[in-house]
Amino acid sequence: MEEDGGLDLFLVKEWDTRALVDLYRAGGWWKEGWDPAHIPLLIQSTFLFIVAVQRQSGRTVGMGRAISDGVSDAYIQDLVVLPEFRGRGVGKAIVERLVESCLARGITWIALVAEPGTCDFYSGMGFTAMVGHVPMLYKGRKGAC
Repeated sequence: MEEDGGLDLFLVKEWDTRALVDLYRAGGWWKEGWDPAHIPLLIQSTFLFIVAVQRQSGRTVGMGRAISDGVSDAYIQDLVVLPEFRGRGVGKAIVERLVESCLARGITWIALVAEPGTCDFYSGMGFTAMVGHVPMLYKGRKGAC
């Protein structure tokens, strides 16, 4: 890749569905029963959706999004980079652009749920663990805590 990373980041409201499904698969987040036809609505309904494109090939190599009401807070999620592009600063560039875009809109409370082993990655960009808080996921009425 070029000295500047050879990357372009785009804030989008639409993008190639197949490229995004490939990214969700690369992150291990795609369930085979899901309908790719929902991807356009997912992008349109997201506060900020950023894709990273390798300039030389035009290939979509990463994505990330922030969900928010646009006023009080934002949550970064779905950060994924294709395996062969990891370790090159692509994910960092996406997170930094999402944070900058939130801050530019006056949103200063920005959170995410980090996967195990990624704390160093996120702490290098200013994120810290929320001591005393536990991320939770709805699993039906029989949830355990």
